[in-house]
Amino acid sequence: MSYYARHIFFCCNQRDSGKVCCMDHDSRSMRDYAKARVKELDLAGPGGVRVNVAGCLDRCDEGPVAVVYPEGVWYTYVDREDIDEIVESHLRDGKPVDRLKI
Repeated sequence: MSYYARHIFFCCNQRDSGKVCCMDHDSRSMRDYAKARVKELDLAGPGGVRVNVAGCLDRCDEGPVAVVYPEGVWYTYVDREDIDEIVESHLRDGKPVDRLKI
């Protein structure tokens, strides 16, 4: 078994070229919010969930983006309510959120 049951990676890349990027959508604060929610729900740590920052995940045109492993489910999100749904439905309950998949 893996050290963590699930990882969620949030793209927090800032492109210098002026091209669209996930940081244009405040992805770092959304990642911080997800991390706090995972801790609040007592999901963090070994055997649980790990929330990570990622560099460019190369899907910025669909962003902001996050990906959950080991399932390899890609998400986009708009607000904290979307993050709550990903955390509670997928990370806690194991049910991917179809409406946010990309």
